[in-house]
Amino acid sequence: MTKQALGDLILASQEQLYRVAKSLLYNDADCADAIQEAIARAFSKLHTLKNDKYAKTWLVRILMNECYGMMRREKKLVSLDFVQEETALEAADYSDLYTAVAELPKDMRMAVVLYYAEGFSIREIAAIEETTESAIKNRLYKARAKLKKRLEEEEVRAL
Repeated sequence: MTKQALGDLILASQEQLYRVAKSLLYNDADCADAIQEAIARAFSKLHTLKNDKYAKTWLVRILMNECYGMMRREKKLVSLDFVQEETALEAADYSDLYTAVAELPKDMRMAVVLYYAEGFSIREIAAIEETTESAIKNRLYKARAKLKKRLEEEEVRAL
């Protein structure tokens, strides 16, 4: 893949990259930083891409690794109380579904976002997450059950 083709892929995928980063980091500034670092890393590691067909999956995986790295670094710097307060404030502006998805465990949340919001296939998600297709199917099944239960509870509270 050429650098021009990678640039075109990044431009075509910028909203998708933002949604993936947002599902892990919540803070818009952190999302922007992670995306910027992932793009820089993708250009510097372009030679490691073995098959152009998987360029998008490869790029999303780089972004996820960058997000996880930021989360590890922030864990050392920011108290949990501050993060929970900030997350609660940001989540207050979103729908019940968004809030319910944000409260899922990280592995389930990523599977839901990549499958439903980004349109990746189960096979592609398995490659991104470096796991099996059956594990992804299981995560999606459990996530749907948790979301259904959570949203039903919200509906009962609203009545």
